[in-house]
Amino acid sequence: MRMTDIPFGTTDWSEIPATRHSAEAGEALWRTRHFGPEGNTIRVRMVEYTPGYVSDHWCEKGHVLLCLAGELETTLADGRHYVLKPGMSYQVADGAEPHRSVSPKGATLFIVD
Repeated sequence: MRMTDIPFGTTDWSEIPATRHSAEAGEALWRTRHFGPEGNTIRVRMVEYTPGYVSDHWCEKGHVLLCLAGELETTLADGRHYVLKPGMSYQVADGAEPHRSVSPKGATLFIVD
C-alpha cells in the first residue's frame, strides 16, 4: 500500500451511512471511506460488532485494526487466540495468517486495509 494522491481531509464518522453485514451470529455495521487513486485504494472503516457477533468466515485480508470500545476475540487458523480491549490493535498482511473473530460483548473498531 502506498498512500498517494490523498488530500488532507477530516471524517465525521457519524455522518457516514452504515451498511449492515450478516455473520454466523449477530451483525457488523460498517461506515466506510475509500481514499487514493484507482488501483491503490485504501479502505478505512469504523466497524461496530453487535454483542454475540461471530464471523461467518476465515479472513485472509490484511488489516491494521484498532479496538476503540468493547472487546474483540480473534483466533488464527493455527489456533493462537488473542483478546483486544480498547486501545489495543493488531496488524496482519494479506494472505499471511487466516483469522476469525467473535465479540461476545460487542466492539467498535477502526480498520485500515
